[in-house]
Parts: sequence; C-alpha cells; structure tokens
Amino acid sequence: MDSIFTSIDYRDPIWITIAFIFGVLGRTFGLPPLVGFLVAGFVLNYAGIQGGEFLHEMADIGVTLLLFTIGLKLNIKDLLQREVWASTLLHMLLFGLLSVAFIFLLRLINAPLVNSLSTTGILIVSFALSFSSTVFVVKSLEVSGSFRARYGQIAIGALIIQDLAAVIYLGLSEAKIPSIWALLLLSLLFLGRRYLGRILDYIGHGELQVLFGLSMALGGAALFEAVDMKGDLGALVFGVMLANHAKVDELARALFSLKELFLVGFFLSIGLAGLPTQPIVEMVTLLSLLLVFKSSLFFLLFTRFRVRAYSASKASLALGNYSEFGLIVTSVAVAHGWLGAQWLTTIALLVAVSFVISSAFNKRSEYLYDRFHAFLLSLQHEVPANADISIDLDNVTALICGMGRVGRGAYKQLQADMALLALDFDKELVETKRAEGYQIEYADISSTDFWSQLEIKNSSIEWILLAAPNVQTNIAAAKLARRWGYTGFISASAKYPDEKSKLIKSGVDAAFNIYDEAGAGLALHGKNRATNAIQEQAE
Repeated sequence: MDSIFTSIDYRDPIWITIAFIFGVLGRTFGLPPLVGFLVAGFVLNYAGIQGGEFLHEMADIGVTLLLFTIGLKLNIKDLLQREVWASTLLHMLLFGLLSVAFIFLLRLINAPLVNSLSTTGILIVSFALSFSSTVFVVKSLEVSGSFRARYGQIAIGALIIQDLAAVIYLGLSEAKIPSIWALLLLSLLFLGRRYLGRILDYIGHGELQVLFGLSMALGGAALFEAVDMKGDLGALVFGVMLANHAKVDELARALFSLKELFLVGFFLSIGLAGLPTQPIVEMVTLLSLLLVFKSSLFFLLFTRFRVRAYSASKASLALGNYSEFGLIVTSVAVAHGWLGAQWLTTIALLVAVSFVISSAFNKRSEYLYDRFHAFLLSLQHEVPANADISIDLDNVTALICGMGRVGRGAYKQLQADMALLALDFDKELVETKRAEGYQIEYADISSTDFWSQLEIKNSSIEWILLAAPNVQTNIAAAKLARRWGYTGFISASAKYPDEKSKLIKSGVDAAFNIYDEAGAGLALHGKNRATNAIQEQAE
C-alpha cells in the first residue's frame, strides 16, 4: 500500500482540486466548465505549481480519445461536400492573408512582440490563427446535442480539413514524411475494417467495450506514429473505420466519461504553458479582435456555397475561436527558433480567451440569429431546391421530435391510435427509418428557421412529443413551438429530475424522467403478465 502512495506526485491532488473548484465557478457564471479549467491552469501557473508527467499524459490521451470519438460520428459524405472543403480552404487562405496584413500593421506602429517579428514569423503566427478548436467545438456540440445537426456536421467537416492542413505543416516543418510502411498500414486497415466490426459485436457490453475503444484509439495513434504519421490522425482514422457500425453510439457513450476526465488535463495544460506579461496581454487583446472577422468570413463563405443562413450562422459562431493546433504550430516554430518563446504563452492565453468569448456568443446564438434574422437572410444566396422545408402536416395529429430509442418506442406505442409524423436531424437515420415504413422527415427541431416555416399554428397537431436525447434541444424546440403559435399539448423526456422543471418553464406541459417511466413500464408489464398467468391457471 505504501508503494502506491509514494508513486503519487504531491501536485496531482492539488491541481485536481483546483480544477474542480474553478469548473464549478465556471458553471456558476453560466460558462462551460472547460473555461474554468483554463482559468485554473493559469492560477496554478501563477502559484508555481506545475502539472507533472501525469497531467501531460492525461492531456495527450484526452485529445486522442476526442479525435477517436469524432471519427465514430464522422460522415465522410458530409466532409466531401463542396460547402465544407471549399469554404474551409478559402477561409484559411483569406483569413491568413487578413491576419498577415493586421500583424504587419501592428509591426508598423511598433506594437509589442511583433516589432521584432520576421516575415517568416508573421506567416507562422497567421497560419496558427487560422485554425479553430476541435476540442472546444466538439465539446460545445455535445453539450447542445447538435453533433448530427446540419450546422454541427459542417463545423466538424471544417475542423477535419483544418486538421489535415496541420498534419501537412507538421510533416514539412519536421522534415518528416510517412515511411514506406504507411501505405501498407492503410491497406491493411482498409482490408481489416469488417473484422473490427465483428470484434465489437462479439465483445458485448460493459468493460470489454471500454477497453476495445481505448485499444482502438491509443493503438491507432501508436501505429500511425510508428510509420511517421501523426498519432492523432490515427485515432481519427480508427474511429472512422467503425463509424457505420450499429453499436457506434453505445461505444461513444461508454468512452464519454473517460474522455471528459482526460480532457481536463488538456485544458489545464494550456493555462500551465506560461505566465502572461503586459506585452502578451496587450497582444492577446489585439489579436482577439480578429475573431469578429473570423466568424463573419465563415458565414459569408458558407452562404456563398448555398448553406442556409441559420446553419451558416450557427457553424460560424461555433468556429469563431482559436485552436489547440495553433499551440502545436507555435511550439514547433519556437523549437526551430522561428518564433520567440513568448509567443507560446501568447497563443496559449489567446486560445483560452477565445474560448471564453466563443462560449458567450454560442450560448446566445439563437438570440443573435433572431435579433439579426432579416439581415442574415439578406446575405443568404439561393439554396438548393431540396433544402426548403416542405413538410406536410395535413391530418397529422402527433409530432414526435427525435427518433432515438425513446422516440422510436413512443412511435411504436402510438402508431395504431394516432396519425404520426416523426422528425430527426440525422439524415442517415431518417433514410433508414423511412425505408422501414416510418412516417419521418429530416428537420433540426432546435432551429428557428424550421419552426418559422412549419405553419404549426393552424395545423391539426394535438400533441408534440419532444424525445431528443439532449435536454437543451428539447427546451429550444418547446420555446420555438410556443413562439410560433402552437397552443396544444407538449410533453418531453428528461434524464435527470432537475431537467423536468427547466422543461416546464420552457413551455412543456408534462416532463417525464425516462428512467422513472422505464421502471413504471417494467412494473406495469410484469403486473399484467402475472395477472394473465394467474387467470390462465384459474381457468
């Protein structure tokens, strides 16, 4: 027992406790806990407490697991759409040029840090600023339940394109190209894809599933590193290999808590990168101004490629931040002597500040869209004909919003008695269920655009059942349905007791805890079966 405790670094309990305290404070002020973790890192740094080897390992594993889970949910077809890859590449080019011009201007006025920056250094800093944070965006989408929404898929696609650009940069900067074995590895992965799915089927549930996910993420990263490719890219590729498997959602849920825990280390490590000085704070303040142009440029490019104003605005706000990859780009440049060491602390603080700013704007994204709705629509180019909302509500008496396990169960229970229409924002699920005979349409139920065009006010719908797995999505849908004139009955599912009161305040008439209702249903089913068995024996 003594040997276990002697192996623990005395700093580990300190930073864990500090991270918890500031995470709670962040939530208290209406910010995501990750913002609190960033602040905790700077506080620990100021106090002279470093994280140690365990924290750094924890941060690396967290990012690896994050990219693996991105791969699990990634739709390659969405990535290949022109509005994703073309918009992203153009944005990197145009925003990079804007950043170069801005930094050159700062150098002309003798601003701190940039007054001695070389042209090469300016290009590297501009390149670092062009990335958006994969970690922050994915976390935000998971919290809001919008990962599979149209804007969520656009944002994730843009991040993947940016990540590939980062991989190319790292390879060139380190004069490191994939070994000859890389092609063999990729070929083996392509051939062995089906066998990984069979293993996932065979192992069932529980701890074996968690270990399988860890081995795929960490093993994939190790294999790619062994053939001189970026390890995080390996984790992403292994996730993509399993993306269409029937148990992929279950696997992602099994890894969720581990991923969240390890990512705490990542956010703390940003704050621990260095202490800010006055020149650094001044430069961070100036470079933060570029975030306005970063989001605006994303919006203009997305709409030029015929993305709806609503999806374009949400994706643009999600991507309006600086990235952990900017830190990696900067650290490589510092190691090669292309940038001074102060720039690593500058970019670290800039990333942290951008997270705070982006979090505040994303939290009010619906309000901002409503506030500037007319102006944003005026910038929207013609969208494809099949992008218009044309859902027929004639004779529909019940609307089921969300076709996860709860929604599907409700549909099966009600389809014999009511005229149903189901809605979901997962296009693949919609196509699958439509082929199975479900009356289902694609829709983002948390979108103002959707409800404003649905004509719900004068419809025959008597009941809206909100069954999205994320409570924030259900809350947004309830508010929007009431706003656009629906006065009928709304019920919603919730996972936790405190969520029920939030749903009621948003306009829901009845909120049901899915675990309570599952227990009640189990008891009722057992009681009915027992009663029937007794009657049969009596006869």
